[in-house]
Amino acid sequence: MKLLLSRILFPVTTLGFGSRVGIWTQGCHIRCPSCISRDTWDPDAGLNMEVSEVIAACSRFLDRCDGFTVTGGEPFEQPEALAELLAGLRSMHAADILVFSGKEREDLLGHPVVVSHLIDVLVSGPYRPEAGQTLTLRGSDNQIVDLLTPLARQRYPDDINEKPWESPRHLDFFPTETTLFMAGIPEVGWGEEFRLALAERGIECRTSEQ
Repeated sequence: MKLLLSRILFPVTTLGFGSRVGIWTQGCHIRCPSCISRDTWDPDAGLNMEVSEVIAACSRFLDRCDGFTVTGGEPFEQPEALAELLAGLRSMHAADILVFSGKEREDLLGHPVVVSHLIDVLVSGPYRPEAGQTLTLRGSDNQIVDLLTPLARQRYPDDINEKPWESPRHLDFFPTETTLFMAGIPEVGWGEEFRLALAERGIECRTSEQ
């Protein structure tokens, strides 16, 4: 089965417990205003890979990873491929699996991928910056974190939907020859500040917010 993939990054320390393999799917029709990952919206812009190839790529990091984070794009726009991916990750490592979705919680809790117990932590809801940004693992406070398994409840606090869990927000950066990928949940307005800081150093920057 094929999966539309944007990228795989490791180590991601900003999207869940410990050092994680981050998997960005490609394609999203929700298209939240001010989304920081607009480069993942267009389904024709990603890699069309066999799920087995994606799993093999993730397997290179097994000896060093604490978990897997699947985001996008919108992972649930590829439900069959998502289920196969999660089952493959589950079978090769006991780490927790965290999935971000822009879909509403009530539309996901009964979803076959969720009820199959392939997800430990589900973060759901569209990005709405006007809702505030004070809680961990959320771009905006309207989003909800569901701890779906005993492992999730062991690694993440029960009151994660009520107060911040970890240290102040930070970001992971992954440079290539022509691109600098960012992983994490930045504060609202980060893009302009980032561009200005680079401009002061003579570097022209375009982000996926543009």
